[in-house]
Amino acid sequence: MTDHTSPQRSSAGEPAAEPLTLVVVSGGTGTPSSSRLLADRIAQKTVDLLRRHGRAATIHIIELAPIATNIAQAIVSGFHDEQLKAAIRPLAAADGVIVVSPVYTAGLSGLFKSFFDILDNDLIVAKPTVLAATAGSARHALVIDGQLRPMLAFMRALTVPTSVFAAPEDWGASELGERTGRAATELAVLMAAGVGTTIADQAWTGYQHRFGGNATRAEQTASDVDFDTPLMRLAAGGTQTLPDASAT
Repeated sequence: MTDHTSPQRSSAGEPAAEPLTLVVVSGGTGTPSSSRLLADRIAQKTVDLLRRHGRAATIHIIELAPIATNIAQAIVSGFHDEQLKAAIRPLAAADGVIVVSPVYTAGLSGLFKSFFDILDNDLIVAKPTVLAATAGSARHALVIDGQLRPMLAFMRALTVPTSVFAAPEDWGASELGERTGRAATELAVLMAAGVGTTIADQAWTGYQHRFGGNATRAEQTASDVDFDTPLMRLAAGGTQTLPDASAT
């Protein structure tokens, strides 16, 4: 059905900007989990800041616990079923991302790490991202910078400077609210300015991409392949003339 509704307009009469999309990846397994509670705090603060500056935003939550079996099967088989594809798809179109992992045995949750292991490396290129973690002890606070930040750097996400960590004693402390507000501010500014989109627009071809990947900009078909290179002609059964050794 065609949507005939009129576009929303700003107070100045100009068409309003499309709502931004904030995607949250929560690795918590409890009901509710502390990871999800922390993710909700950061996400809500980010959306409030965006709306305060005239930008509408929606929040999409990816809970990993309900798709844990799908993730495990994808790790073993290399195949993403439809439920897993549907869960991953919002990341490709996200304007901003918040990732929160519980810390177990001084490391990231295995479920959380496995989810990122099955993602295309170019799925979140240049996307503004807040890193957060929860744990039963403040001794695990360095897991964010020691493990989570390098992982997201490998995926070329644009991580904000401020990360958010919460141990049990932090939930009632004002410092957690202050840190949450600072991280949310950094994320909201980057999202509103379209920094991630601008970087990807101007530098996308300079990154290494997975053929047929599910990143929005990485969709490729056979028509995108240059079959006229020497290697492709050889792979297609043709012959390749080797350089004359006497000429060197």
